[in-house]
Amino acid sequence: MRVLVIGGGRNSEHEVSLASAAAVSEALRATDHDVRTVTIGRDGVWDAAPDASPAGSLAAAMPLLAWADVVFPAVHGALGEDGALAALCALADVPVVGSGPRAGAIGMDKHATKLVARDAGIATAPGFVISSSAIGDVEFEAPVVVKPVSAGSSYGVSLVREPGELLDALRTAARFDDRILIEEVMRGREIDVAVIREAGGVRWAAPPLEIHAAGLFDTAMKYDGSARFTVPAALTAAETGMLSRAAVTMFDALGCAGVARMDFFLADAGPVLNEVNTMPGLTAASQAPRMFAAAGVSYPELMDRLVRAAVSTTGELRSSSGRVPASETRRGARAHAAGARR
Repeated sequence: MRVLVIGGGRNSEHEVSLASAAAVSEALRATDHDVRTVTIGRDGVWDAAPDASPAGSLAAAMPLLAWADVVFPAVHGALGEDGALAALCALADVPVVGSGPRAGAIGMDKHATKLVARDAGIATAPGFVISSSAIGDVEFEAPVVVKPVSAGSSYGVSLVREPGELLDALRTAARFDDRILIEEVMRGREIDVAVIREAGGVRWAAPPLEIHAAGLFDTAMKYDGSARFTVPAALTAAETGMLSRAAVTMFDALGCAGVARMDFFLADAGPVLNEVNTMPGLTAASQAPRMFAAAGVSYPELMDRLVRAAVSTTGELRSSSGRVPASETRRGARAHAAGARR
C-alpha cells in the first residue's frame, strides 16, 4: 500500500516523534509498502513547502494525502496524538493508523481520561484540576504529583514532597498547559499494557511491561537510557489478567484503534490507571513494541498490522454506512484517467 508517514510536530515531543516516524518508515519499507514521509516543524510548517506559512505548507502537503492509501501519523503530543491529524485525515477521507479524533482528544486530556475510567469501573488516583491562573491559591496537604492536563513524555510533571516545592511545580506544569492536574501520590508497581485492534476488530493485550524507577519516571529517565524495563513483567496469572482486562476495557471505553498504551500502578487493591497514550513511542526500543515482541510479533510485522488494520477498520465503517471506500474511489479515478490517456 501507499503509506504517508507524518513525523515531527509542533510540541515538546517533536524529537521523539521524529525518531518514531523514521523507525516506522524503515519498517514499512521492509514489508514492501510504498512509503513517503513528511515532517511538521516545531513552527508548524510542513516540509512539503518549508518556506511557506503553516497554512501554505499544509496546502502543499495535500497532494501527499491524496496519493496515500493510508496515513501513519507518528506524531506524539498536542496537534498530533490529540486527534488533530486524525481529524485532518477524516476530512480528506483517507484511512489513518491509530485512534480517531474523539479517542485521541479524550486520551490526551488526563482529566477527561480519568472520568471515562471511573465510569468504566477502573480506579484512578484521587486528584483535581486547577487553572494556571489559580496556582497561587493551592495549598499543600500531602505529597502530590503535579502535571499538565494535556502533555506527553512526562513533560512538566513534578513530584512534590515539601510545601516549598509546590509553586515551582505548578509553574513548570503551566508552561505546557493552562490546566493543571494535581494528584495524590500512588504507591505500587508501574506496569504498562499495550493493546492493539487488529484488522477485523479483534483487540488483545500484549504481555505487560514493568518500569523500574527510583522515584518519578520522568522525561530524562525515559530518554537517557537509564530506565530499566522487564517484559514480560513478573506477575501472577491473576495480576496479568486484571491488568489486561482493565487495559482492553479502557481501550474500548475511549474508542481507541490501532495501538494504545495504558499505564497503570499495580496497588494492593488492584490496577490504578495513570494515563493513556493513543500514539505511544514507536521505535523498536519503545515500550509498546517491546511488549508485542514479547508476544512474538516483530517490529516490522507490528507496523504492517497497524497499516492493514487502519484500512480494514475504515472499510468496515464505510461499508456499514453504505459509502464507497475512498481508496477505491481514488483507484477508479486513476484508472479512468489512464484509460482516457490511452
